[in-house]
Order: sequence, then C-alpha cells, then structure tokens
Amino acid sequence: DSGYNQGYEAVHIVHDILANGAVTATYPPRTPRRGSLQVNKHRAKMLGIKLTEDMGIEEYIEGTMARSGKKRILVISSYHREYLWSQDTNSGVVAALLAYTYLDNEKQAEEYTNTDSVESSTAVVMKLWMDTKRKSTKNEIQKTVSQVIRKIEGFKPDIILLGDDNATNYIGRQYLDSEIPVVFWGVNGLPLKYGLIDSLEKPGHNVTGVYQEGYLKETVMYLKKLVPDIKSMAILSDDSPTSRSKAKELRRMAEQGQLPVTLVETVVTNSLDEWKSEALELREKTDAFFILNHNTIKDANGKPVDQMEIGAWYLENIKKPDAAQERQFVTEGILCAVDDSGFKQGYEAVKLAYQILEEGKSPADLSSYAPERGPFIVNRQRAEMLGIYDKVKDNPLVEEYVEKAMALDK
Repeated sequence: DSGYNQGYEAVHIVHDILANGAVTATYPPRTPRRGSLQVNKHRAKMLGIKLTEDMGIEEYIEGTMARSGKKRILVISSYHREYLWSQDTNSGVVAALLAYTYLDNEKQAEEYTNTDSVESSTAVVMKLWMDTKRKSTKNEIQKTVSQVIRKIEGFKPDIILLGDDNATNYIGRQYLDSEIPVVFWGVNGLPLKYGLIDSLEKPGHNVTGVYQEGYLKETVMYLKKLVPDIKSMAILSDDSPTSRSKAKELRRMAEQGQLPVTLVETVVTNSLDEWKSEALELREKTDAFFILNHNTIKDANGKPVDQMEIGAWYLENIKKPDAAQERQFVTEGILCAVDDSGFKQGYEAVKLAYQILEEGKSPADLSSYAPERGPFIVNRQRAEMLGIYDKVKDNPLVEEYVEKAMALDK
C-alpha cells in the first residue's frame, strides 16, 4: 500500500486545484493504485524459502533495516558483472574488505562476488550494477538511477562506494551534502569535473575518493621502447565519457609534443560499421594503434556488441603494434599497457571507507588521489601474432606477461 503513491497522488490533486481550477468541495477522493508485490530476499533466505519467477514477485528488497551494530556498506558499479575492468576493481574491493575485516573469510568474499550481497560478523555489504555500458541512452540511465535510489533508501547504508564515472556522476550528485558519506573510485581524470569536491586536497563535502591518472603517456613511451620502429599512431575508441576524456588527453599531449610518435587520427564512434571501416583505413596509414574502450559500440540495429567480439575482429584484421591503458585490454589481446590498476582503485576506495567508518575521519578532509601505476604488461600471444616476440621475450621493460588473448578464445 504504497506511501510513494500516496504522496504522489496528493501533489497531483494539489496541481489540479492550483493549476486547473478544480474545486476541493467537489473533487472526489480516490485510492491510488497498489504498489508492487515485494519480497525481502534476506528474510526469505533466513527462512529457507527459494524464490522463483513463477511466484509473481514484482520487486525484491535487498537486506534488512533492522540494525545489528554492523556497518552497512553499499557498492554501486557503473557497469556490469562480465566487464573485465569491473572484475579487476571488484578483486581490489574484496581484498580490502578482507584486510579491513568487513569480511570474515574467503567464503564470504566468494558469496559477495557471486551474489552481490553478504553479511559478516561486522558488516552487511551489498552491490548494485547500473549496466551503463549496455544501457547507455539518457532514458535508460534515468530509469536506472531511479531504481538505484529506491534501493539505496531501502538499504539505509552507512556509506556508499561508487565505482567509475557514471555512478559517481549520477548517484553522487543525488547524495552530495547528505548525511551519508560517499567514496568513489575509477573516475577518469580529475574528479573536480562533477562538482562533488571543492579541491583534491580538501574535498569539503561528504564525498571523496580515488581517480585514474591514466598513465597514457607512459604507455606510449613504453610501446615505443618495445617497438622502436614505430613513428605514428592512431586512436580507436568508442564514444563514451570514459573514452572521450582519454582521447582528449592523448590529443593534448600529441599537440604539445609530449608523445614519442605522431598522432595520425582519432576515431571516436559508437557505430560498429564505422569503427571497423576506420580501423581498416588507418591500418594503411599508421604504424601503431592506441585502443581505448570499445564497450558502448552498437551494430546497425542499435544492439550493443560485446567487447570480446569487437576485440576478436580487431586482433584478426589489424596486425599493427598496439597499446591500451588498462590490464583488461591486454587480457583481451592488445599488445601492452602501463596498467592504471582497477585492483588498486577498488582497494584504495575501501581503505578510505575504513578511515571514515572506523577512524571517524570526515570525507571533507580526506584528500582525493590517484593510486600509483600498476605494472607494464605485455600479451605474449599478440606479440607472436605481430612477429615481434623476440623483442618481448625476456625484455627487462616488461614487468608482467599475459599468455593468451581472451578475445580469440571466445
């Protein structure tokens, strides 16, 4: 019997009276439509009830508001479970939850990773996915934000952790200057752009977090050292907030002469056909590629195309040295990257959360920072495909190897 519907209908009546001239004395009272059939998943689990689709359940409530002295930690990811970057950041979050005793053991870590919720002796931890790589239109994002806010209000967190740009931007704005402390991770470039903090050194509000430095220049320099013959480079990217900021930064560095190669062209598009045709055309014009994110690309029918499908096509058709900015793309099959570590992003966010929850520190006074870079990683299979394995094998520049190209195994 929805309180939300009660309040909404009351304001609707007020609007009819004030704006449309309706008369109170003759305005018929009404009962709003019923709300959704709701089930508390946590309570059902306690009672040993298995929930199935044929029960007609319309909405699930995660966790319980009943306070037990345990910290209530809500993690909200911008993306989806299958996304490699999200898997990297989750591994850092889980490692920190264990290190700071919000999880008791590896079994609980596995339960949280697989089911998005867990209760330990010290905390109740829940995770929500916004899936904005695949549901990226304004209407889709608005709908997702509304759903997430309802779940936040139901969960009553002691702290909110926001993973990556879209969660930070769309959810962070809703809780700026609220009583709930907020910690973000994975923001591309300086987080000042979202208006959630006053400065890196002194955020000034209830929000702080860690951001991605990018290490784009370092990656290009390492690629040049690995393959000294390259003199030019092109950028291939989807048209997402993540990629646009990185493409812009690479162009700026190229214009200022900070890169050891010439930037031939930048392709930023969400069209699969355009992305492919531009890649084939640039194959004849450039010595190397910088591959940014390719997760929001759609086919001619507007259907999202899986990252690994795009990656497999690229690896099979473009035989030029290439670099990227994160481990996930070397795992996919790109030659190399100075890793802007997802693990460190997630770990450091929980570290900040611990300082807020357990040490009594205020987000307003906790500086926002970028963690140190991860290792310089090289994919052996890609090196063999490019005929440069001898340059890569036992090269002292390389700090970590990935053996296979995941995209070619799909």
